[in-house]
Amino acid sequence: MKNTLLLCSFLIFILSCGDKPVTKIAAGEPAAAEDEVVLTPEQMQNASIAVDTPARKGVHPVLQVNGVVDVPPQNVVSITFPLGGYLKTMNLLPGMQVHKGEVLAVLEDPQYIQLQQDYLMARSRLSFLEADYQRQRELNATKVSSDKVFQEARTNWESQQILVHSLREKLALINIDADGLTEGRISRTTRIYAPATSFVTKVNVNKGRYVNPTDVLFELIDPADLHLSLTIFEKDLLKLAPGQKVVAVTNSSPETYEATIHFVSTSIGEDRAGEVHCDFNRNYPNLRPGMFMNAQVQLDNNLVTALPDEAIVKWQEKPYVFQQVAKNRFKMVPVQTGSSTGNYTEIKSELPGGYIVTRGAYSVLMVLKNKGDEG
Repeated sequence: MKNTLLLCSFLIFILSCGDKPVTKIAAGEPAAAEDEVVLTPEQMQNASIAVDTPARKGVHPVLQVNGVVDVPPQNVVSITFPLGGYLKTMNLLPGMQVHKGEVLAVLEDPQYIQLQQDYLMARSRLSFLEADYQRQRELNATKVSSDKVFQEARTNWESQQILVHSLREKLALINIDADGLTEGRISRTTRIYAPATSFVTKVNVNKGRYVNPTDVLFELIDPADLHLSLTIFEKDLLKLAPGQKVVAVTNSSPETYEATIHFVSTSIGEDRAGEVHCDFNRNYPNLRPGMFMNAQVQLDNNLVTALPDEAIVKWQEKPYVFQQVAKNRFKMVPVQTGSSTGNYTEIKSELPGGYIVTRGAYSVLMVLKNKGDEG
């Protein structure tokens, strides 16, 4: 389509010259060969012809690959509850975003009441045993009581400390604050909180259901460390290394996403492909885990002879450039092209010396090919 538009515009350019001859050769100047053309000053100006010498550019070949947006395993969180219980309330749906500390669900069970009761009774008895230990220590210091009685009091006090601390940790497991617990604040319910700001990917329970300690209630994904996972065929894996740049796009948006290769897998799957993990260069809020991406991996950078893309024309599916052989006289020269980067293309074949048409090359091509239709 692009070439068709160019051809149409160039034909308009040629016709705009009116009845003037397509080529005009100065007196004493040799006639142009079949692969040469002479432009009038008016044609040079109308087509904005520009010439320059070939440049030495850093051009890197690119590898076209596919991949998906992924998160590392440590960013996938499976929510369970260590004591089990009946699910009282829950309002989650897959795809919802939850914030750190937000209540995900409320559970209830008689065992929560029993655990709080055991803790309060153990804490109360600890106060009694501590007082008894202090009393026996004073009596033993004056030899009023025996060492055996004192040691027994100390053992009972230390054992009760262990029991209170263990019950405190069990309460912490089910998100009940032991410090704020009193005989008038015993609750039959407990809450499950979001461990980080994340997205809900799975909801495996419903209200009223009894969940066991081994059941996964919800699955969350923390998007704070999104990365791009590329699938690379075996023949291309050796071309890649950490530090190489990657430019990717999604199927739904023309926006580009920049990343850098972080890790190249050393294992090959049954499909004869390996994984390459890339870190995004910055945070992209609109990316989601599981998104499909098309990516270009920039391979090693080489200093090569290069020309602007618009300096290269295609004729009968072959690339050519125009060499300036004299003032307003240009020769069509076949070339072999290589990789392209930043609107520049590598020229692998040897170029003739002098200036090359770097702008308006298709206009020159159209004048040259129209030359044979004169008369």
